[in-house]
Amino acid sequence: MFIQTEDTPNPQSMKFVPGQPVLGEGALGMDFPTQESAAASPLAQLLFETDGVMGVYLGADFITVTKAEAVEWMHIKPALLGAIADFLTAGLPVLNDGAEATSGKPATPLEDYEGDDREVVEQIIELIETRVRPAVAADGGDIVFKHFEPRTGVVFLAMQGACAGCPSSTMTLKSGIENMLKHYVPEVASVEAVM
Repeated sequence: MFIQTEDTPNPQSMKFVPGQPVLGEGALGMDFPTQESAAASPLAQLLFETDGVMGVYLGADFITVTKAEAVEWMHIKPALLGAIADFLTAGLPVLNDGAEATSGKPATPLEDYEGDDREVVEQIIELIETRVRPAVAADGGDIVFKHFEPRTGVVFLAMQGACAGCPSSTMTLKSGIENMLKHYVPEVASVEAVM
């Protein structure tokens, strides 16, 4: 199995592209920011066994691994490539039975918004899904709508994978995403990141 690796804008994160589905077409990603959070995925648990791994993000067809700053990629990349190749070649399930990719779901469900607020949230979600998420997935990350505060006009987004902790994430959030949302949805006043 040939696994392609790609650098990301976050020097602590690397994208691994195995050339086959990881979670599968159309699946929401799954973010595992700690070893404890990886209980739903045998693959994520396996990757956390490599010293220096600080986070794992599973996408439809890629895996992003975030390492500790003190660890060099040249020391852990071979182990990660081997673990991913062995796991996927064995045909083992990436997720445990009953686990589903949920990291893309809003913290406040669409049903909780009414009238004009619901229309605004639908517009925000549509823009994020069609214009933002594909671009950040190319960099090994994800940005997910979490909540809109109609009274203040603040949109809350969660940054995952390579985007979490990326030095350029604040610029992406403010200069890119905030400006785009304000342009298309006048009710948006600002965008804030949530953990």
